[in-house]
Amino acid sequence: MATTEPSAEPQSIGEVAEQTGLSVHALRFYEREGLLVGPVQRTSGGRRRYTAFDVDWLLICVKLRESGMPLADLKRFAELVRHGPGNEAERLRLLDAHRQRVDAQIQAMEECRSVIAWKVGVYAEHLARGEANGLWDPTA
Repeated sequence: MATTEPSAEPQSIGEVAEQTGLSVHALRFYEREGLLVGPVQRTSGGRRRYTAFDVDWLLICVKLRESGMPLADLKRFAELVRHGPGNEAERLRLLDAHRQRVDAQIQAMEECRSVIAWKVGVYAEHLARGEANGLWDPTA
C-alpha cells in the first residue's frame, strides 16, 4: 500500500484533502464522527494541522470506505486502534469479516463479467460473420 512521504511539517486541511481525495467537508466529518485515531492538531488560530500519521490513517480509511466498509465498522476500527494494544484480535475479526464481504463481491462481479464477456463474444462473432440482424430483436 502506498503511503505518504514522511513529513516533519504538519499539513493543512486543503493539502490533506488533495493527498487523500477526500473533500475538506469529508475530513471535517471524519473528525466529528470519531473516525480518526487521534485528535487533529490545531494552530493557535484554530486551523487544523495533520501529521503524516493522520494522512496515512486517512489513506487506509479511504480504501476501507471505497471497498464498502460501513461507517459504523470504520468507527469501531478507529476506536479499537485509539485504545491501543490488547484488542488486536477484535481488529482482526473486524477486518477479516470485511475482507470476506469484499471477496464475495469480487466473486459476484467476476461472474457478471463472465456473462458480459460471453455476450460480447456472441455479438462480435455475429457481426464478424455479417449475421447480426435479429440478435435479440424485440420487433421480430
